[in-house]
Amino acid sequence: MNIKAIVDCKTILGEGPLWDTREQRLYWIDSYGAKIFRSDEDGGGVEVWDVPQKIGSLALREQGGAILSLADGFYFFDFATGKATLMHAVAHKASTVRINDGKVDQRGRFVSGSIEITEKGADAELYSVGKDHTVRTIDDNIVVSNGPCWSPDGRTFYFADSRSLAIWAYDYDLETGNVSNKRKFCEFGPEDGLPDGATVDADGYVWSAGVYKSKIHRFAPDGTKALTIDMPIVCVTSIMFGGKNLDRLYVTSMKEAPVPGIVETGPLAGSLFVIDGLGVKGLPEYRYGG
Repeated sequence: MNIKAIVDCKTILGEGPLWDTREQRLYWIDSYGAKIFRSDEDGGGVEVWDVPQKIGSLALREQGGAILSLADGFYFFDFATGKATLMHAVAHKASTVRINDGKVDQRGRFVSGSIEITEKGADAELYSVGKDHTVRTIDDNIVVSNGPCWSPDGRTFYFADSRSLAIWAYDYDLETGNVSNKRKFCEFGPEDGLPDGATVDADGYVWSAGVYKSKIHRFAPDGTKALTIDMPIVCVTSIMFGGKNLDRLYVTSMKEAPVPGIVETGPLAGSLFVIDGLGVKGLPEYRYGG
């Protein structure tokens, strides 16, 4: 196994790595810096776009461009012009709530949750954005939404409320996009960090970034921990398999932690990393169908 920093992007809060198999390009964001990045699989040819608000996540669209989770709602983004256009404004329960992490299911819906930025109030929600651009709430009473992802068959949905120190599993109805039978998939202990960005590999194992504790964890489908990787940074935030063989694990990080008492130091803080030699392959990400 080899861990290497490949882009010295110094993201304030790096998040959301997304490998697109069609373009053979990697996307990621700086949530607090309000930027989108794109590169090749080795971190070369970096392009950067500014967006008008803090950004929680992005997914590419079938007809081109992207759908973005910005602070106040869902936007369409045109990479050619750099323009973000509001698709749906979200009526948050509190002024301290913004939209955060999101991914696309096998039917082309974009599922994205919000966070309460003081990380104290359960005022955040989990949304499903349909291909017809309708937005509905599928879960609520959440503090910090992170790590949405699905089992290989698409019928188990994994989701972390980071402050609960757990990843949750739901039954997922691919035909309707509804969730049910919420249960605890795994818990994070004091040395595991908080569950942040996540992905599922081709064998159905769940990978999660343990933010604030320099960790990446791999969990078996029954929730038992199968592997822990120690990273050379404290604030590891999100992960995604990519590269032409989907066998490289991309890792984002932050250089300024948003919580008191966490200080990230060193020249690698905020860099984009890649881990090679894991002997594991990921799954291709879907595009938003609307």
